[in-house]
Amino acid sequence: MGDFMSKAKDLADKHDKQVDQGLERAGDMADERTGGKYDQHIDKAVDQAQERTGEGDQVP
Repeated sequence: MGDFMSKAKDLADKHDKQVDQGLERAGDMADERTGGKYDQHIDKAVDQAQERTGEGDQVP
């Protein structure tokens, strides 16, 4: 399992912008499905996930 996680982290680090865009889209979809009811919580979670995947938020 450790080797898999290492490879996944390396891949995420190499494609930080694409990972951040995917996280942003997932957050937008969650906002849409919940009718914006949990907007602040979802945005905070997306920001934290983006910070943990490489250099941080790369989405303009």
